[in-house]
Amino acid sequence: MQVIPEEKKAWAEELLRSKCKELGRIPTKKDFDSATCSRIKACLGPWPRALESAGLKQAKDKSGEVARCTASNHSLE
Repeated sequence: MQVIPEEKKAWAEELLRSKCKELGRIPTKKDFDSATCSRIKACLGPWPRALESAGLKQAKDKSGEVARCTASNHSLE
């Protein structure tokens, strides 16, 4: 298992939060160029896990329901 330095994780999480604030919605992979998207995934894992790590999406609960944060109800300041 590869260990990612905390600075790189923090960079990727902040990039996702900044893009969310800019767009007014949760960013998708298409909102980033392929190199940036690859770097985010290298730091934080698959896209859903990356969004969870950045605090933009909650993991599924045991019932399979997903609680999603949106830019309007998620404080990004």
